[in-house]
Amino acid sequence: MKKMILAALTAFPVFGFSQGSLGEAVGTVVTQKEREPLISAKVYTESNGTKYGAMTDIDGRFRISAIPPGKYSFTIVFEGDTISDLVVSVPMDGIVNMGIIPFNARMLDGVSVGPPIMPNLMYGVASEIKMDLEQIKKSPQKFDQKAMIASMSSDIRLTDDGELVFRGARKGDMVYMMDGVKMNNVANIPSAAIGGMMAFTGGIPAKYGDTTGGVVVMESLGYFDLYRAWKASHPDE
Repeated sequence: MKKMILAALTAFPVFGFSQGSLGEAVGTVVTQKEREPLISAKVYTESNGTKYGAMTDIDGRFRISAIPPGKYSFTIVFEGDTISDLVVSVPMDGIVNMGIIPFNARMLDGVSVGPPIMPNLMYGVASEIKMDLEQIKKSPQKFDQKAMIASMSSDIRLTDDGELVFRGARKGDMVYMMDGVKMNNVANIPSAAIGGMMAFTGGIPAKYGDTTGGVVVMESLGYFDLYRAWKASHPDE
C-alpha cells in the first residue's frame, strides 16, 4: 500500500506539506447505560508519528486543538477499555463536533461500540464557506480553480476577463493564501493536489490582513494526507 501511495504522489506535484490553517475536534463521552459524563477518558488520534489528544473533563467533554485538516480515526481509552474507528474529517480553521459518544466501560477486548449517536457538525467563522477533499473531487469546476472558487458562493463572481470579484468589493481586492503563505494570484494548481479550500466573504479574521474584499485559503494535499485518509478507511491494517 505504501508503494501505491508513493506512486500516486508522483502523478501530480506536491506544493507544500505545511498546514497553515489548523482545526479542532470536540465532543462529549458518556457511559453507555446511564448516559453520565465519563471523566478522565483519553481521546486521541495519530498522524505521522504525532498524537493529538485530550482528557475528558468533569462533564465528559473534550477539545483537541491544532490538528492539521484531514480525515482521522479517533480512539477513546478508559481504564483499559477502548473505542476505536471513530472516523471524522477535521476542517481548516474550524471545529468538528463528534457529538455524544456512548462508552461501555465494562466491554472486553477493546470491542468497538460503534460511531457517535449524534451526527458530526462542523462549525467555525459564520461567514466562511468551505470545500473539503471529497467536494473538490466531485466539483464540475475542479479543473478550473478560479471557477471552482466562484462556485462556492453567490457572493463570489468570475468576470469575463478571468478575475475574481467579491460582492461589494473592487476587482482584485482579495487575499489569497496557499499553505499559510500569501500569494499575489490564484495559482492553477491541479485539483488532485488540493486538500481543502475556504473562502471568507465577510467578517474576515484579522490574521488575514487588511482587505475590504474577501479571502481565499487553500491547503495542498501531501503524502501524509493521503496516508491518513487510507489509514482512516483501513484501521486494522
